[in-house]
Amino acid sequence: MAISALGNLAIIALLLLTATSAITASNTAHEGFLQCFLNHTQSSNASSHLVYAPNTTAYNTVLRSSIQNIRFLYSSTTKKPVLIVTPTNESHVQASVICSRKYGLNIRVRSGGHDYEGMSYVSDHEVFIIVDLANLRSITVDAEHSIAWVQAGATLGELYYTIGVKNKTAAFTAGVCPTVGVGGHLSGGGIGTISRKYGAAADNVIDAQLVDANGSLLNRESMGEDLFWAMRGGGAASFGIVLSYKIKLAYVPPTVTAFNINRNLGQNATYLVSRWQQIAAKFDENLYMRVIAQAVDDSTTGNRTIQAVFNSLFLGTCKELVTLMETSFPELGFEAKDCSGSEMSWLESVLFFAGYSNESANILLDRRPEYNSSFKAKSDFVREPIPETEWEKIWKFLLEPEDEPLVMIMEPFGGRLSEISESAIPFPHRKGNLYIIQYFMRWFQIDPAVTKRHLDWMRKLYGFMTPYVSSHPRAAYLNYKDIDLGRTDKHTTYKDARVWGTKYFKNNFKRLAFVKATVDPGNFFRNEQSIPPLLVL
Repeated sequence: MAISALGNLAIIALLLLTATSAITASNTAHEGFLQCFLNHTQSSNASSHLVYAPNTTAYNTVLRSSIQNIRFLYSSTTKKPVLIVTPTNESHVQASVICSRKYGLNIRVRSGGHDYEGMSYVSDHEVFIIVDLANLRSITVDAEHSIAWVQAGATLGELYYTIGVKNKTAAFTAGVCPTVGVGGHLSGGGIGTISRKYGAAADNVIDAQLVDANGSLLNRESMGEDLFWAMRGGGAASFGIVLSYKIKLAYVPPTVTAFNINRNLGQNATYLVSRWQQIAAKFDENLYMRVIAQAVDDSTTGNRTIQAVFNSLFLGTCKELVTLMETSFPELGFEAKDCSGSEMSWLESVLFFAGYSNESANILLDRRPEYNSSFKAKSDFVREPIPETEWEKIWKFLLEPEDEPLVMIMEPFGGRLSEISESAIPFPHRKGNLYIIQYFMRWFQIDPAVTKRHLDWMRKLYGFMTPYVSSHPRAAYLNYKDIDLGRTDKHTTYKDARVWGTKYFKNNFKRLAFVKATVDPGNFFRNEQSIPPLLVL
């Protein structure tokens, strides 16, 4: 049930204490948290929906409101939150931290719910509460100075919409999925269609507000440059709760061109993908061309084939693009007719990449999960071109099963992404990377056997790809979290966590652990892949 602030503190306290009857473990701690939370927020003019307890319709509705990966909800090995707090101002977040520490409860922070391994809404072993930031989603755009403040609970869609309707030549460099939460996305790096020109999202964060492990509200000046460095690409959930970011906006021309070129095996897809990987990182920084490859049924022959979609954005007109493609990628056979009708505004290109080409821009404000499904993803970085003959082996592997709908999404690096130092922020994936691969698989059955079969096949593919991708370490992208790389608990040491930490952060992992020890030595902010404190060398 929701805890209602009706102006009568006695009634509120009674409701708070009644809600705890649904909580079967650590009742004393939960009651203590609720009373503590009330004491800290009674003068804050709290909204009528702040705290939700289990076994109520409202609790389940809020819990599932933004979850994109439902497989953890049906797992017998994961725990759900004992309470969900939905703050409407900074004092509610501060109270959540102070009261959770006082009563020994772990905190998980959620913004958009795209968390690939569910670490923001379930736990392997902790008794925890969720601080759900969905109500903290205001966005203020200063077009004149090309900056914006965005609260962490906003989605990328909401951010893009607010920027795009304010100024048609302003944009922000981040991912393509509109329901991704700003809070997690920016803290993990954030790459997308204009990153080759403007860098990752985290490269363009210039200030932030964060609640630390003591419940203090900090900005860039008061938190210091070490913590500000760590929270941009190092996973802010290890260090505190980000409330908002100040971001630098990017210039885009009034007309851009977004287009798809589809090729299958009978249309020379193998050669074209092989050629793409050799040149995509060297393209003009105004051209972004990723490849989406998967096994499909050939509409002409009915046979299984590989379809490669060259999913692209050019910051310019169709005419300019035709000239560029003639010199950059003539093998693709790109012609003016291929981008006929593809000129649009940058905001319209956001709709194009989200699969909403025929929709109003207002759809970007819809925060509801698009699917009610399970998924698994992994990532790799490629630093040397994969030979064409090896691509034939990869396609054969993808074609073997008919019920494993796996997609390989390959995004080019180069440009500004490769110019920034590996240590500038914790996101280390810079010079030398040709592209990143995301392996993504979705399924809709909740049968544990079905889930296991999909997970096993994904792991088999990951093993198969080992010879073709980066090594020492085999790098991975934090925003595509993968629990298979390793997990931690409250007592995990820095040495243990290096197994997965160096994959995400390379040489930056050690500095992250030092920062963690400085700002959160007691390891209050923790999850299955959080940064452990490195107290001594």
